[in-house]
Amino acid sequence: MTARMQKMEGGKGAADHPETRDTYKIAYIIHFLLGAGNLLPWNAFITAIDYFGYLYPTKHIEKVFSVAYMSSSVLVLLIVVSWGGWSKQLSYRLRMNMGFCIFVLSLMVAPLIDWSSSGSGPEGRSNGAYGVTVASVVVCGIADGLVGGSLIGAAGKLPKQYMQAVFAGTASSGVLISILRIITKASLPQNPQRLRTSAHFYFIVSAIILLCCALSSNLLYKLPVMEQLYKLAPDDSLFPKPKFRAVARKIRWPAFGVLMIYIVTLSIFPGFIAEDLSSKLLKDWYPVLLITIYNVADFTGKSLTAIYVLKSIKKATWGCILRLVFYPLFAACLNGPKWLKTEVPVAILTFMLGVTNGYLTSVLMILAPMAVSVSEAELSAIAMVVFLGIGLVGGSVIGWFWII
Repeated sequence: MTARMQKMEGGKGAADHPETRDTYKIAYIIHFLLGAGNLLPWNAFITAIDYFGYLYPTKHIEKVFSVAYMSSSVLVLLIVVSWGGWSKQLSYRLRMNMGFCIFVLSLMVAPLIDWSSSGSGPEGRSNGAYGVTVASVVVCGIADGLVGGSLIGAAGKLPKQYMQAVFAGTASSGVLISILRIITKASLPQNPQRLRTSAHFYFIVSAIILLCCALSSNLLYKLPVMEQLYKLAPDDSLFPKPKFRAVARKIRWPAFGVLMIYIVTLSIFPGFIAEDLSSKLLKDWYPVLLITIYNVADFTGKSLTAIYVLKSIKKATWGCILRLVFYPLFAACLNGPKWLKTEVPVAILTFMLGVTNGYLTSVLMILAPMAVSVSEAELSAIAMVVFLGIGLVGGSVIGWFWII
């Protein structure tokens, strides 16, 4: 156990800074909001399964979106890692502004295509429209890698409450988007035209929220507490430049844990849950409600680290491995006894999938930067995001095996 981990057990934060005052918790709230903004576009795409399912009924929307988004996001993160001087050549503010602008533009592609088609139904949809929609998801994934790598890398240098805020925010975006989709869907009569109108409103509101996140990112580093924290941080030029491989070796167990978390999660959620399970009672509300249950559970899990953080990386990693039990459990919901195929068992399993995903992710992302020196904290956080992303891509690909 490193000296930084021992200090953590004594109660100090991730970056071992002397106590600084975050008046009215504004810096915490902004980190929370930026975390929400980072995953809001992804959640917006997957939660609109009813809308995209209507437009492209023959396509495996959730599975295609997962692979497209996660692959491009990981590619950007790998470029970030290989381009060691990116944080100096591209300022944090520039990276965040670029990312959020791309988010907004990508999110508006689907409604713009719909408006340009003059309301034609799914039978009038060309493969070109579908291709452009998937391309917008790929571009959105690129922005995710840019924003996520910048945000988590910066938070890795700060006391642990800011990393916790980022990951609680990422989970809250799913809850926010799910509530927004339920409201927009329920507020209009259930017919194809109203479905599309509600989806358009849903994407517009999501874009407005992202613009608010962009404004917040510009305000963050003008806060006195942030200026103080970065003055207290050691000068990176005083330390030898850390190498990715060396840092990754030091955090191999939390990196393996987060890899396992997302291989399991993304191979089940959202593709399997949204496309392979059905309910005669709830019909097209079923995937929307299951996604909402998952998002609420994920938010609950990530918020629990504000109360208690598991101190042992080894125990947290074993918890990640034990999540493999979800495979036979969800397989039983698809092919097992009739009572397991009903809504309640599926909802309970979905909740457990989400809460374990949220808690273990947050724990490992908090502990990993503490297991290395201060000069390696940012790179360790980025390395964790890279392994998280590889898990997302791996899980997205494995998710296709459910349809075999």
